[in-house]
Amino acid sequence: MRVRSATRRCANAPASDLKKRKRSIIAMQTSREDVLQRVIDRSEIYDVMCRYARGVDRGDWELLRSTYHPDAYDDHVEFKGPVDGLIEWLKERFAGVDNSMHFIGNCLIEFAGPDLALVETYFTSRRLRQPVGDECKTTATGDAICRQSWGRYVDRFERREGQWRVKNRKVVLEARYTSIAKSGARDERTTWGMRDISDPLYVARGELFGQ
Repeated sequence: MRVRSATRRCANAPASDLKKRKRSIIAMQTSREDVLQRVIDRSEIYDVMCRYARGVDRGDWELLRSTYHPDAYDDHVEFKGPVDGLIEWLKERFAGVDNSMHFIGNCLIEFAGPDLALVETYFTSRRLRQPVGDECKTTATGDAICRQSWGRYVDRFERREGQWRVKNRKVVLEARYTSIAKSGARDERTTWGMRDISDPLYVARGELFGQ
Protein backbone atom coordinates (compact mmCIF):
# COMPACT_ATOMS: atom_id res chain seq x y z
CA MET A 1 0.00 0.00 0.00
CA ARG A 2 2.73 2.43 0.85
CA VAL A 3 4.41 1.88 -2.52
CA ARG A 4 1.21 2.65 -4.44
CA SER A 5 0.47 5.64 -2.23
CA ALA A 6 3.96 7.03 -2.74
CA THR A 7 3.63 6.49 -6.49
CA ARG A 8 0.39 8.45 -6.59
CA ARG A 9 1.90 11.27 -4.57
CA CYS A 10 4.94 11.32 -6.87
CA ALA A 11 2.79 11.37 -9.98
CA ASN A 12 0.69 14.23 -8.64
CA ALA A 13 3.64 16.23 -7.30
CA PRO A 14 4.56 19.56 -8.93
CA ALA A 15 7.34 19.49 -11.50
CA SER A 16 9.61 21.52 -9.20
CA ASP A 17 9.28 18.90 -6.44
CA LEU A 18 10.10 16.10 -8.87
CA LYS A 19 13.25 17.90 -9.95
CA LYS A 20 14.32 18.34 -6.32
CA ARG A 21 13.74 14.67 -5.61
CA LYS A 22 15.71 13.68 -8.69
CA ARG A 23 18.64 15.86 -7.62
CA SER A 24 18.46 14.38 -4.12
CA ILE A 25 18.53 10.82 -5.47
CA ILE A 26 21.50 11.62 -7.73
CA ALA A 27 23.36 13.23 -4.81
CA MET A 28 22.66 10.19 -2.62
CA GLN A 29 23.91 7.82 -5.30
CA THR A 30 27.05 9.91 -5.79
CA SER A 31 27.67 9.95 -2.04
CA ARG A 32 27.32 6.17 -1.83
CA GLU A 33 29.70 5.73 -4.75
CA ASP A 34 32.24 7.99 -3.03
CA VAL A 35 31.94 6.05 0.22
CA LEU A 36 32.32 2.72 -1.62
CA GLN A 37 35.39 4.02 -3.47
CA ARG A 38 36.99 5.02 -0.16
CA VAL A 39 36.34 1.55 1.25
CA ILE A 40 38.06 0.07 -1.81
CA ASP A 41 40.95 2.57 -1.48
CA ARG A 42 41.47 1.69 2.19
CA SER A 43 41.53 -2.01 1.38
CA GLU A 44 44.06 -1.52 -1.42
CA ILE A 45 46.34 0.62 0.76
CA TYR A 46 46.24 -1.93 3.59
CA ASP A 47 47.11 -4.67 1.08
CA VAL A 48 50.19 -2.64 0.11
CA MET A 49 51.29 -2.59 3.75
CA CYS A 50 50.78 -6.37 4.03
CA ARG A 51 52.76 -6.97 0.84
CA TYR A 52 55.56 -4.84 2.24
CA ALA A 53 55.69 -7.00 5.40
CA ARG A 54 55.73 -10.19 3.32
CA GLY A 55 58.43 -8.81 1.05
CA VAL A 56 60.75 -8.00 3.97
CA ASP A 57 60.12 -11.20 5.92
CA ARG A 58 60.41 -13.56 2.97
CA GLY A 59 63.29 -11.71 1.32
CA ASP A 60 61.05 -11.15 -1.71
CA TRP A 61 62.64 -7.93 -2.88
CA GLU A 62 60.62 -7.51 -6.06
CA LEU A 63 57.42 -7.78 -4.03
CA LEU A 64 58.76 -5.14 -1.67
CA ARG A 65 59.73 -2.93 -4.62
CA SER A 66 56.14 -3.13 -5.92
CA THR A 67 54.89 -1.31 -2.80
CA TYR A 68 56.81 1.87 -3.68
CA HIS A 69 56.60 4.28 -6.60
CA PRO A 70 59.85 4.31 -8.63
CA ASP A 71 60.73 7.81 -7.34
CA ALA A 72 59.89 7.03 -3.70
CA TYR A 73 62.04 8.13 -0.77
CA ASP A 74 62.37 6.15 2.47
CA ASP A 75 63.71 7.56 5.74
CA HIS A 76 64.24 4.18 7.40
CA VAL A 77 66.10 5.05 10.61
CA GLU A 78 69.73 4.22 9.60
CA PHE A 79 68.98 4.32 5.87
CA LYS A 80 67.71 7.32 3.95
CA GLY A 81 67.29 7.19 0.19
CA PRO A 82 65.56 5.62 -2.83
CA VAL A 83 64.06 2.15 -3.14
CA ASP A 84 67.06 0.50 -4.82
CA GLY A 85 69.30 1.62 -1.96
CA LEU A 86 66.73 0.49 0.61
CA ILE A 87 66.67 -3.02 -0.83
CA GLU A 88 70.47 -3.31 -0.81
CA TRP A 89 70.56 -2.04 2.77
CA LEU A 90 67.90 -4.55 3.85
CA LYS A 91 69.76 -7.41 2.17
CA GLU A 92 72.85 -6.59 4.23
CA ARG A 93 70.84 -5.98 7.39
CA PHE A 94 69.09 -9.36 7.17
CA ALA A 95 72.14 -11.38 6.17
CA GLY A 96 72.45 -14.25 8.64
CA VAL A 97 68.93 -13.72 10.00
CA ASP A 98 67.11 -17.03 10.41
CA ASN A 99 63.66 -15.62 11.06
CA SER A 100 61.93 -12.29 10.50
CA MET A 101 58.43 -11.20 11.43
CA HIS A 102 56.78 -7.83 10.81
CA PHE A 103 53.32 -7.48 12.35
CA ILE A 104 51.09 -4.72 11.01
CA GLY A 105 48.75 -3.16 13.59
CA ASN A 106 46.66 0.02 13.61
CA CYS A 107 46.41 1.53 10.13
CA LEU A 108 44.83 4.99 10.05
CA ILE A 109 44.25 6.38 6.56
CA GLU A 110 43.43 10.05 5.95
CA PHE A 111 42.61 11.12 2.40
CA ALA A 112 43.92 14.48 1.24
CA GLY A 113 42.42 14.10 -2.24
CA PRO A 114 41.14 11.47 -4.67
CA ASP A 115 44.65 10.09 -5.24
CA LEU A 116 46.55 11.20 -2.13
CA ALA A 117 46.56 9.87 1.42
CA LEU A 118 48.44 10.13 4.71
CA VAL A 119 48.81 6.64 6.22
CA GLU A 120 50.04 5.92 9.74
CA THR A 121 50.65 2.23 10.42
CA TYR A 122 51.82 0.74 13.71
CA PHE A 123 54.24 -2.18 13.53
CA THR A 124 56.26 -4.59 15.60
CA SER A 125 59.36 -6.24 14.15
CA ARG A 126 61.28 -9.21 15.46
CA ARG A 127 64.12 -11.22 13.99
CA LEU A 128 66.21 -14.13 15.25
CA ARG A 129 69.79 -15.06 14.44
CA GLN A 130 72.52 -17.28 15.81
CA PRO A 131 74.92 -15.83 18.41
CA VAL A 132 78.30 -14.69 17.08
CA GLY A 133 81.58 -13.66 18.69
CA ASP A 134 81.37 -12.70 22.37
CA GLU A 135 77.61 -13.40 22.33
CA CYS A 136 78.46 -17.11 22.46
CA LYS A 137 79.96 -16.61 25.94
CA THR A 138 76.60 -15.55 27.41
CA THR A 139 74.32 -17.93 25.54
CA ALA A 140 73.64 -21.63 25.88
CA THR A 141 73.28 -24.25 23.19
CA GLY A 142 69.92 -23.73 21.50
CA ASP A 143 69.70 -20.01 22.34
CA ALA A 144 69.32 -17.29 19.72
CA ILE A 145 69.73 -13.52 19.58
CA CYS A 146 66.45 -11.64 19.26
CA ARG A 147 66.13 -8.08 17.96
CA GLN A 148 62.78 -6.40 18.52
CA SER A 149 61.42 -3.00 17.48
CA TRP A 150 58.12 -1.15 17.85
CA GLY A 151 57.20 1.85 15.78
CA ARG A 152 55.13 3.46 13.06
CA TYR A 153 55.33 3.89 9.31
CA VAL A 154 54.27 7.44 8.44
CA ASP A 155 53.60 7.32 4.71
CA ARG A 156 52.53 9.55 1.88
CA PHE A 157 50.55 7.29 -0.47
CA GLU A 158 49.77 8.31 -4.03
CA ARG A 159 47.61 6.59 -6.59
CA ARG A 160 49.16 6.62 -10.05
CA GLU A 161 47.71 4.78 -13.02
CA GLY A 162 45.21 3.15 -10.69
CA GLN A 163 47.86 1.85 -8.24
CA TRP A 164 48.27 3.00 -4.63
CA ARG A 165 51.93 2.95 -3.58
CA VAL A 166 54.26 4.67 -1.11
CA LYS A 167 55.77 7.94 -2.31
CA ASN A 168 57.48 8.98 0.93
CA ARG A 169 58.01 6.98 4.13
CA LYS A 170 59.39 7.89 7.53
CA VAL A 171 59.95 5.14 10.08
CA VAL A 172 59.30 6.40 13.61
CA LEU A 173 60.66 4.19 16.41
CA GLU A 174 58.95 3.94 19.79
CA ALA A 175 61.15 1.24 21.36
CA ARG A 176 63.73 -1.42 20.48
CA TYR A 177 66.07 -3.82 22.22
CA THR A 178 68.20 -6.92 21.76
CA SER A 179 67.83 -9.94 24.05
CA ILE A 180 68.65 -13.61 24.35
CA ALA A 181 65.88 -15.89 23.13
CA LYS A 182 66.18 -18.94 25.36
CA SER A 183 65.85 -22.12 23.25
CA GLY A 184 65.08 -19.86 20.30
CA ALA A 185 67.31 -21.67 17.83
CA ARG A 186 65.67 -23.74 15.13
CA ASP A 187 65.07 -27.45 15.45
CA GLU A 188 63.72 -30.09 13.11
CA ARG A 189 60.45 -30.62 14.98
CA THR A 190 58.87 -27.35 13.88
CA THR A 191 57.80 -25.86 10.55
CA TRP A 192 59.90 -22.71 10.45
CA GLY A 193 59.47 -19.72 8.22
CA MET A 194 62.03 -19.35 5.46
CA ARG A 195 63.38 -16.19 3.89
CA ASP A 196 63.14 -17.45 0.31
CA ILE A 197 60.84 -19.38 -2.04
CA SER A 198 61.24 -22.55 0.04
CA ASP A 199 58.85 -21.02 2.59
CA PRO A 200 55.53 -22.94 2.90
CA LEU A 201 53.73 -19.86 1.54
CA TYR A 202 55.35 -20.24 -1.88
CA VAL A 203 54.65 -23.97 -1.89
CA ALA A 204 50.96 -23.19 -1.30
CA ARG A 205 51.00 -20.48 -3.98
CA GLY A 206 52.47 -22.96 -6.44
CA GLU A 207 49.71 -25.47 -5.69
CA LEU A 208 46.93 -22.89 -6.01
CA PHE A 209 48.18 -20.57 -8.72
CA GLY A 210 50.92 -22.51 -10.44
CA GLN A 211 53.50 -19.91 -9.40
